[in-house]
Amino acid sequence: MNKNNKPQWPNDENGEPVAPAYLTHIGGGPLDMELTLNLLEAYGIAHVCEFPNNGLFGKLILGHPPSGMEVYVPETMLEDAQNLLNADIIEDGNDDEEAE
Repeated sequence: MNKNNKPQWPNDENGEPVAPAYLTHIGGGPLDMELTLNLLEAYGIAHVCEFPNNGLFGKLILGHPPSGMEVYVPETMLEDAQNLLNADIIEDGNDDEEAE
């Protein structure tokens, strides 16, 4: 992690940055985008975002890109990132006990 507590982009065995791999497109609102990026960061997965179709201009004017955002991760971390985003949420059984 760097001084901003964000995961650093990894290097390969030759010291060159690992190639980016496409992970997903995030549409919707800014909350969807922030949740996904924070989830990746929490598990130490570096990411780069691209805003297609003048999305960066929309982010400047509206506060979020209207056309969504493309997320790229290091190709060495792609499988981990896909598993993380596709994971099922398993709720803790304690909520049922508290309701009784």
